[in-house]
Amino acid sequence: MRKARALTQLRNWRPPKVIAMHFAGGHRVRLLYNGTDYFPLLLAEIDTARVEIFLETYLFEADDIGQRVVDALVAAAQRGVRVRIQADGFGARQFPPAWRERLEAAGAWLLFFRPDIRPLSFNTSRLRRLHRKLVVIDGRVGYVGGINILSDLEPGLPGLAPRYDYAFRVEGPVVAQMHTAADRLWRHTAWVQLKHEWTAKSRVPVDATPVGHVVAGFAIRDNLRHRHGIEQAYLQAIHHARHEIVIANAYFLPGYRFRHALRAAAARGVRVVLLMQGQVDHFLLHWATRAYYRRFLVAGMQIHEYYAGFMHAKAAVIDGEWATVGSSNLDPFSLLLAREANVFVRDAAIAGELRADILRQIAHSARQVDVADVKHAGMTLRALVWSCFGLVRLIMGLTGYGGRRYLE
Repeated sequence: MRKARALTQLRNWRPPKVIAMHFAGGHRVRLLYNGTDYFPLLLAEIDTARVEIFLETYLFEADDIGQRVVDALVAAAQRGVRVRIQADGFGARQFPPAWRERLEAAGAWLLFFRPDIRPLSFNTSRLRRLHRKLVVIDGRVGYVGGINILSDLEPGLPGLAPRYDYAFRVEGPVVAQMHTAADRLWRHTAWVQLKHEWTAKSRVPVDATPVGHVVAGFAIRDNLRHRHGIEQAYLQAIHHARHEIVIANAYFLPGYRFRHALRAAAARGVRVVLLMQGQVDHFLLHWATRAYYRRFLVAGMQIHEYYAGFMHAKAAVIDGEWATVGSSNLDPFSLLLAREANVFVRDAAIAGELRADILRQIAHSARQVDVADVKHAGMTLRALVWSCFGLVRLIMGLTGYGGRRYLE
């Protein structure tokens, strides 16, 4: 009786009021697979830039890819392009001083978002990271996704497949929003770091001319006016899903509303497929995520774990028509703390292409989790999962972002 009542409640569940995302037509969008697709296009775009480059990244590694990107940015600055590079102060903390000197000598401007990293500090603001991977060139073309400035191959770990990730290359009206987001964050960081000569607003005219037929939208997450923009876009689409929800997300530990929306979708007959990280990348989130496995499986969802290599994708497809690619994980650090950016599209061709690739990864590079695996897990594994989950709740509670309410 209780189960029947709970099932009825899920089927009739309606999400709290969310702000509808603004979509507009007139875009040309290309789905990029891993750095193999991304970096040749990005480097070619930097080489032909004429006026301005905004580049934001979380990681900027001192490897071959990092070297090639720095070389291209130096060359662009030397020919008079205004180059604005903003990397996260924690993710890019190993940025080589020699690279910084080369960029500055060429006239490029380089900022590190929240660079003051103290290992033993209890200042909760240190968790607010720049996690966006956003590039805007000449106000004409934008790149948004999960791909950092680093090689796809994990050093020292032979035998693993290249890092699994996606990005969108976008032309059309939403590039104006990307440009505004990059310019605002640049000016804010420069102002906070007392680089007042760098705070002038960009005057580059943005080309918002319709160039294609794709309907697209752009959302960011910050700690000001857009705290829940990306999560709300997901919730709106999940609530209206009628057939299928496919999510590929490396760090999947969503809050109550998101979990409830997925379970409600499954209860009304929607096929819900989750692809998650199988390799242990970030230890704490990796094991904390498994605290919800049993609840998801009992609700009728499918869970698959990617084992071929390290998964970094943050993508989703709903009903074969709505799709998103971006930087935002579905965990408390992305949804409550970090600065993120996602592009959303309503286009059957792009959604179908992304869906086909996620399902291909599931078929060839992942293992499906069965409810019996969770029910029969040993005490050691259960203790590990719930200890990590409890620690995540504690961290979020200490930040003042409502960890207990979010993860209850």
